[in-house]
Amino acid sequence: MPVYRVSKQYLCSMIKRWIQNIGIDQLNTMQEKTLEELNPGKSLILIAPTGSGKTLAFLIPLIKMINPQEEGVQAVILTPTRELTIQIEEVFRKMSTGLKVNACYGGHPVKTEINNFRQPAQVIIGTPGRMADHINRKSFEISNVKFLILDEFDKSLELGFNNEMKFICENLTGINSRVLTSATKPNELPAYLGTSDFVTLNYSVKAFNNNLSLAIVKAEGDDKLEALFRLICSFNTEPALIFCNHREAVERISSLLWVKGIVHGVYHGGLDQDERELSLIRFRNGTHQTLLTTDLGSRGLDIPEIKHVVHYQLPGSETIWIHRNGRTARMHSDGTAWLIFGQNEYLPDFIKDQPEIRILDACLKLPVLPPWETLYLGAGKKQKINKGDIVGYLIQRGGLEVKDIGRIDVLDHASFVAINRQHYKWLIPKLKGIPLKKKIVKIDLAG
Repeated sequence: MPVYRVSKQYLCSMIKRWIQNIGIDQLNTMQEKTLEELNPGKSLILIAPTGSGKTLAFLIPLIKMINPQEEGVQAVILTPTRELTIQIEEVFRKMSTGLKVNACYGGHPVKTEINNFRQPAQVIIGTPGRMADHINRKSFEISNVKFLILDEFDKSLELGFNNEMKFICENLTGINSRVLTSATKPNELPAYLGTSDFVTLNYSVKAFNNNLSLAIVKAEGDDKLEALFRLICSFNTEPALIFCNHREAVERISSLLWVKGIVHGVYHGGLDQDERELSLIRFRNGTHQTLLTTDLGSRGLDIPEIKHVVHYQLPGSETIWIHRNGRTARMHSDGTAWLIFGQNEYLPDFIKDQPEIRILDACLKLPVLPPWETLYLGAGKKQKINKGDIVGYLIQRGGLEVKDIGRIDVLDHASFVAINRQHYKWLIPKLKGIPLKKKIVKIDLAG
């Protein structure tokens, strides 16, 4: 029996179970409204900032509409980045709906994905380039696809995926429900979407950052690095994102911060995919609390609640300003957006609220070292390794206690574990040569 034909009471109980599986007690207002509005044959534009719960907002009504007894791909979710694809796949799997899901993205072997299509999942999540490639290859039957989600649609356009999305939309001729999500309202909708009849739900950033504070730190002269250094020191262990306009600036500032003793990570488009992924893993698990990034880090990433957003270089537009600040003051949390001003820098016209000028202490101590370090294990999902296996391995073979083990990320062919910083130096030599599930795996410090 299709999920969307069951009784309302039964559906409510199922939704409650799905969201509890990912640690959520109840849907927020936006998610409830999306569930109410999105039904077979209807299309929707959802405007809301990063961190507001857009992923769950479109996944739940999508799952409600899918027929679990029908084989083949019924829904395609397009995302602009590999990171967002993986994030949505993880959320979907954690919900434990009983539906099959697969992810397709660059950096992932095409052959593996084609093999997965031999028994296709009901939901496919992928980047536009890789999904267009599979449609061109006829890797899966497209005639059964009824639902199309274009997540972070404006970001996909910004990254140059217009032709790929056009190709996908024009080939998926059976679509009867579409969802576009965006942090800002689209100026116009391309004709290849196949309809202009969209219901728009506008939960703009202002609805979510009422708890956002604005502050200015003025540098002495044009050298802003010292002001940034003292600002980071004032945060101590509170997580912060530092935004620059160009990757060259990120690398230059990173080098100078290492000299000053600030433990941090970097994230930008000049890094290869594995480097970006590891940087996010280390930030999520607390190995470093500060991440220097370009605007690539402003949207669509699975990163924890951020207390501070720092505009080391001023954003070039209101849109960028909104996206950056969307990383903090989410839902019911407080956060601060900091602007570092050089001698001849002033507040852009698009920033309407007047920030408070803050004077930092002249003498500040370096932040204490983060409590975690990241361990690399050379085995993952494809080797049938799960989080429970890793916890048992570290406790029984490594001698750690549960409190010494933090977040665990299991990827296809590798796993990353946050462990107490005090233990990694003796733990790695102790575990080398000790089998994990009867197999010797490489073990080392990640990074």
